[in-house]
Amino acid sequence: MGPIHTRAIGYLYRSQPPLCIGMVISRADSRLLTNSIHHYVVFPTTVRYYRDSAVTITLVGLLCAAVTAFLGFFQAPLVDPESWNAPEAYRILYWHVPFAWSSFISFSLLFIGAVSWYVKRSERGWSMVVIGSELGLLFGLGVVISGPIWGSVEWGVPWDWGDVRLNTYALLTSVALFLVMSLRSQPDGEETRDTLAAVGLFGFILVPITAAATTIWRNRHPGVILRESEETGVDPEIVQVMGFGAISFMILFIGLVLLNYSIYNLRSELESLNREIDKEGMN
Repeated sequence: MGPIHTRAIGYLYRSQPPLCIGMVISRADSRLLTNSIHHYVVFPTTVRYYRDSAVTITLVGLLCAAVTAFLGFFQAPLVDPESWNAPEAYRILYWHVPFAWSSFISFSLLFIGAVSWYVKRSERGWSMVVIGSELGLLFGLGVVISGPIWGSVEWGVPWDWGDVRLNTYALLTSVALFLVMSLRSQPDGEETRDTLAAVGLFGFILVPITAAATTIWRNRHPGVILRESEETGVDPEIVQVMGFGAISFMILFIGLVLLNYSIYNLRSELESLNREIDKEGMN
C-alpha cells in the first residue's frame, strides 16, 4: 500500500464520524480501507446521543400522528351536516391543521436562522436556515396536498384562486421549494448563503399574512378555531383530538429538527475531513 493510503487510514484511526476517501485505490486496498472504516471509525458520544434521541423522538412523533389519524377517522364525532357539504370529509383536517401549524414553526426556525446568519455569521444559524427550509417544504406539501383533497369534496373544487390564504400559503411553500432546490444545486459560500437567507426572510413575511388572511379576508377557507365556545359550536371532543394532533406533530417536528441537525453536522465534518485528507494526499 502506498503512502497516501497509509496516511488515509491514519486519518481513519484518529477521526470522528464517517469518512469518504476521495481517491482511486486498488480493489485490495479498497477492501482494507473499508475494513478500517468499520473497525476504527466511531461516532463521538454526543453525536450518537443526538442521533439516537432524534430517531426515538421522530418515531414517537410518527406513532402519535398515526394515533391522531385513527382518532380523527374513527373516534371523533361528526360535524353538523347542515353546515358542511361533506361532513365526513372534514376528518382529514386532523392532519391538515397540524401540518399547517408545523410549517409555520418551520418558517419561524428559518427566520431565526437567517437573522443569526446575517448578524453573527453563525454556522448554527445557517443550519437552522437549511433545516427550516426542508421542514417548511415537508409540512407545507402536507398542507397543499391534504387541503385540495378536502376542498374538492367540500367546495366542489380543489383550489379557490380567489382565496387570499390559499394563494399566500402556496407562495410560501414555493419559497421553501426554491430554497431547498437552491441548497442542493448552488455551490456553498457566503454569497449563496446571503442570497438564500434574504429569500428566507421574505418568505417569513408571508407567515403572518397567511395566518391573518383567514380572519381578515375570509372566503371559503374556515376560520381559526382555538377553543370550543357557544359561538363556534365546536364539539369539545373535536378540540381534544385536534389538540392531540398538534402535540403529535410538534413531537415529530422536534425529532426531525434533531435528526436533520445531526445529519448536517456529520455532513459538515465529513466535508472538512475530506478536505484534510485531500490536502494531506497532495503533500
